[in-house]
Amino acid sequence: MVSQPAKILNFLRKQKYNADYELSAKQGADTLAYIALLEEKLLPAVLHTFWVESDNYFTVTKPWFASQIPFPLSLILPGRMSKGALNRILLTRGQPPLYHLREVEAQIYRDAKECLNLLSNRLGTSQFFFGDTPSTLDAYVFGFLAPLYKVRFPKVQLQEHLKQLSNLCRFCDDILSSYFRLSLGGISPAGQETVDANLQKLTQLVNKESNLIEKMDDNLRQSPQLPPRKLPTLKLTPAEEENNSFQRLSP
Repeated sequence: MVSQPAKILNFLRKQKYNADYELSAKQGADTLAYIALLEEKLLPAVLHTFWVESDNYFTVTKPWFASQIPFPLSLILPGRMSKGALNRILLTRGQPPLYHLREVEAQIYRDAKECLNLLSNRLGTSQFFFGDTPSTLDAYVFGFLAPLYKVRFPKVQLQEHLKQLSNLCRFCDDILSSYFRLSLGGISPAGQETVDANLQKLTQLVNKESNLIEKMDDNLRQSPQLPPRKLPTLKLTPAEEENNSFQRLSP
């Protein structure tokens, strides 16, 4: 199994599938520069939107991931992933003078909006970033933008800014329609209400299970704790002590 983007690209290149084969040296350098920009400026805001923003996490992200993870890991792993995302944001962006989480949040969203503006200016009216055929940069940008563009979040701060950039939205729609067509088993627009209803039921179920575990933990903490039992000490009579010491000395 190959799961990380860089490893996927290397694997495909070894199979002689290279989306950047026709790019010039300058375009290759621009690809690396924009990928670094995405990782530094846009990724923290994406992590915050999915994993740290409480309304988005409990309404969308946690039920979404929990539905794909077997019980009881479905109650544990999403929380760990949320903490991991928060720690990554604070470690990479929580440097002086940004000491508080609110200050870090404001800064990462400013950087993300600036990054989206740069991508929009770079794309312009072109179908893809380097002409009429997709490249590695298009795949990276789509991977960041499509979830932000399509997922229905309660808090849509970054999503609203993205939807104001019409060329980036058109970029996502073109890729979705060209390379992610629904099969016969896909979800039709008419079935979206059913999906939303199932997602709501799943959210309620996960929340009930989480509350049940929390109540069990509280009951265990509040239950009376018995002191440890002490073993009784046996006292020997003088005759038994003399007999016991004689047995220890005998071979």
